[in-house]
Amino acid sequence: MIIDVVKTFAPAIVSFVLGLIITPYVSKFLTAHMFWKKKSVIVTTDGRAASITQSLHGDEERRTPRMGGMVVWASALITIILFWFGAQINEGLFDKLNFFSRNQTWLPVFTLIVGALVGLLDDYWSVSEIYDQKAGGLSFKKRLIMVTTVAIIGAWWFYSKLEVTAIIVPFFGVLNIGWLFIPFFIIVMLGTYSGGVIDGLDGLSGGVFAIIFSAYGIIAYLGNQIDLAAFCFVLVGALLAFLWHNIPPARFFMSETGIMALTMTLAVVAFLTQQVLILPIIASTLVISSASSSIQLLSKKFRDGQKVFLVAPVHHHFQAKGWPASTVVMRYWIIGVISAIVGIVIVLLG
Repeated sequence: MIIDVVKTFAPAIVSFVLGLIITPYVSKFLTAHMFWKKKSVIVTTDGRAASITQSLHGDEERRTPRMGGMVVWASALITIILFWFGAQINEGLFDKLNFFSRNQTWLPVFTLIVGALVGLLDDYWSVSEIYDQKAGGLSFKKRLIMVTTVAIIGAWWFYSKLEVTAIIVPFFGVLNIGWLFIPFFIIVMLGTYSGGVIDGLDGLSGGVFAIIFSAYGIIAYLGNQIDLAAFCFVLVGALLAFLWHNIPPARFFMSETGIMALTMTLAVVAFLTQQVLILPIIASTLVISSASSSIQLLSKKFRDGQKVFLVAPVHHHFQAKGWPASTVVMRYWIIGVISAIVGIVIVLLG
């Protein structure tokens, strides 16, 4: 029992400390290479002028570097490697603390790495002067293809390697969906990735994802998935280190290299705990932001350009209405904590 607690939380402390250590180097590197947007968003996704968005942002004036998500996945991966390497040279304590296992953490680690690298490429192209700035990095279609490809690999791993064909329905029990698990997995990962639009205010995405992964870390621990719980809290530690420097005024933005890695990994973690149907509750803040963007687009398309929100995602709507950015961020955190508690309670009761 004690070793499980230590195994779950000790790596989180390490990833947090590592994150704080590497941040100055990452920040200096990003600033030295001027890895920030050279142009602000001038049009919305439907091609209309983004006047409100321009007034709220102005990243090119702040010159705040992107790619800050490197702090998150780098400190997390270094922590995983340290504990794994320690287990190889010492079969005592480190062997007991090693949480890199085939059935619990191989797939989320793989997803974290792939998402981080693809997102990093997208970020580099979006800030590089030699790339067409109008494109702003990888096109939405190409990103969607990348995420879908990873989702297909993940679905195949679950279905063929882990032989998972069922999900847990709260208050009902296990529901076997057979081969339908594969398309269901793909849809969930794409839906989770769409929640990445939450990365828009200083401190918002870091706090929200720390809360979500904490909730799934607790769920994994309660389900005796200690390796997975340790992995979740390693990400929490790394996110808190990122958040330390992302609170206003942000030293850097998480951007696609962090968002793509975290959203896709979150989907995998939700399936590994078999509590994927609780994901919309625990990650309600992601759902709210993603849904508001979809509602805005549909409203413009089918209601002759009429908008539901002043600007989407909805956190920018509140900002446009005059809320200070810090107020929006903290209220999102509050909603996130309450949603996480509700999700955990449902898991315990269900």
